[in-house]
Amino acid sequence: MAVEERRIAVLGAGKIGEALVAGLLSSEWRTPGDIVATGRRPERLTELHERHGIRTTLSNPDAAARAALVVVAVKPQDIDALLEEVREVVTPEQTVLSVAAAIPTSAVERRLAEGVPVVRAMPNTPSVVHEGIAGICAGTHADEAHLKLAEDALAHLGAVVRVAEPYMDAVTAVSGSGPAYFALLSEAMIEAGILLGLSREISTQLVVQTMLGTAKQLRDERLHPVELREMVTSPGGTTIAAIRELESAGVRAAFLNAIQAAMNRSRELAAED
Repeated sequence: MAVEERRIAVLGAGKIGEALVAGLLSSEWRTPGDIVATGRRPERLTELHERHGIRTTLSNPDAAARAALVVVAVKPQDIDALLEEVREVVTPEQTVLSVAAAIPTSAVERRLAEGVPVVRAMPNTPSVVHEGIAGICAGTHADEAHLKLAEDALAHLGAVVRVAEPYMDAVTAVSGSGPAYFALLSEAMIEAGILLGLSREISTQLVVQTMLGTAKQLRDERLHPVELREMVTSPGGTTIAAIRELESAGVRAAFLNAIQAAMNRSRELAAED
């Protein structure tokens, strides 16, 4: 059965899966006729078809057959059953891109036919607004062409970085879990604004826009965080007083320890496979 070079199958089109579909279509890298998505609920598939015009099906094997790129976008606990379903139809002429957190390429390869190229990726939740970042790595049978195909697809969700697979747990800890750290920080800052007498609405707007602007300034002006911090911190001023309190509370060490803990947990989850 010949592979269709432009065909992409998204198996398990949840938030990340749909974000990928939307990115591929909005950039015109693919057309609705090039994409097929699967899900468990007919109403969800109807919603995807009506919103994006793509083909949908409840059958994972039907979707995966002949697709040049097969995106495995289910939750980690569901991946074994899905791979068992598609094992007989996925061939070494295709590329499998797994975005299931903490699942190593070797675990995916074991459940597919011999020689199937597997690329593992760890995108994060800002992918749904096409401002995410994904770390990717190649499995045993994946070469430059397979990596490039996966990279090109994920680039429509944001930035992509290549790492060796042993560092994917670090990617998970830093950027995969990263949005939760920023959400916790923003929550604390919003509460502080309320404590100081601001309304919740205004405090939220101040914090969220400040986070967005700071991120864009760091990225677009290629500033080191230390440079930006020093730009804002005047001698004897308000910012240095705040930073002294943060340093006294051990905030920097807490972040180091937290991200290390996230990486350790990612490794534990992979070992449980």
